[in-house]
Amino acid sequence: MPAIIGCLLVTQSPAHKNLRQHRKNFISKKIIPGADQTNLYIDYLKGKNIGMVINQTSVIGKNLTLSVDSLLRRGISIKKIFGPEHGFRGNASNGANVTDSTDPQTGLPVISLYGNKHYKPTLADLNGIDLLIFDIQDVGARFFTYLSTLQYVMEACAENNVELMILDRPNPNGFYVDGPVLDTVNRSFVGMNPIPIVHGLTMAEYAQMINGEGWLKNHVQCKLRIVKVANYTHNSTYKLPVNPSPNLNTEKSVLLYPSVCLFEGTALSLGRGTLIPFLQVGHPDLKGKYVYSFKPASIPGMSEDPPQKDKVCYGINLENYDTGKISASGRINLAWLIELYNAFPDKKHFFNAYFTKLAGTDELRKQIEAGKSLEEIRASWELALSNYKITREKYLLYP
Repeated sequence: MPAIIGCLLVTQSPAHKNLRQHRKNFISKKIIPGADQTNLYIDYLKGKNIGMVINQTSVIGKNLTLSVDSLLRRGISIKKIFGPEHGFRGNASNGANVTDSTDPQTGLPVISLYGNKHYKPTLADLNGIDLLIFDIQDVGARFFTYLSTLQYVMEACAENNVELMILDRPNPNGFYVDGPVLDTVNRSFVGMNPIPIVHGLTMAEYAQMINGEGWLKNHVQCKLRIVKVANYTHNSTYKLPVNPSPNLNTEKSVLLYPSVCLFEGTALSLGRGTLIPFLQVGHPDLKGKYVYSFKPASIPGMSEDPPQKDKVCYGINLENYDTGKISASGRINLAWLIELYNAFPDKKHFFNAYFTKLAGTDELRKQIEAGKSLEEIRASWELALSNYKITREKYLLYP
């Protein structure tokens, strides 16, 4: 079992009414990410050579200081930084190759875990490291690649006898679990394990699941030390203080991401190359069927070569969509995908090979092409989803 720091003890009241009030009071307290609770882990870091898997979301305190800068000022011996997709400073476009470098602000070497298929730290990368810290904000969707980075980091730590400390952060989409469960024949960097699109876990909870379900290569076990989020439950509302990636730049886009990212596996534009990606979907061939339009362009640091670049796309705008509908239903919205498939004139070329990787199964594409209803589609994944929810309960750290 991992060492878990910052545990919450909830004393059950004899009356259900009092318990509800206790929960209400608990939720109203300020949520404090693990990284911010330096008093819980700073002493453990002293005297050790530390590596950090971090990006622009790895901040501490009101001033949103990067944790590496804060810990260096506290005298902690940090030797290396490991950066995921979008780079350590979070300014690389989606899918862009990120090379090893030296951080100009700290002088520390930065090892890219998203360059030239270098997803997993090597023995040389971990040489001289006593403890690795993982502190990256997730958004709660299976295809967000930081989950895969976590798994590869855990595997490398397990194989090289390096302890991994996870500074846990809230999941902004942690209030529900939904979507088809991945079939492992479709395993890729955007989905490695049999979990649904919306997994309902924090990074630390997911790490426990990876260990507990034996998902690391050769079933090795990573030694974990977890610093929990304070005052957090899976019903908590949490607005991210820093954009988790260049194209998830609004609170609404983060909440809609699990529903609309499937369009990345189609011919349509998701608004990459505009200032509101993931809040609009369209294609030039939908002219005459939709009035709303937008024109993707190259935006350095966001989307250098976006789909449908420099073409006017027609489709739907989701800026005014009520995301409360998602929290009320506990379901991703597939209606947009079905609607735009039905409206698209060239159905043979609507889906591409990437769609199956994102969906985690080839059944969803087949069901939409066959004209299956929303309820028929949902019913087909219900058994696997129900089984996943039972498995998930074993690894929850928060009520």
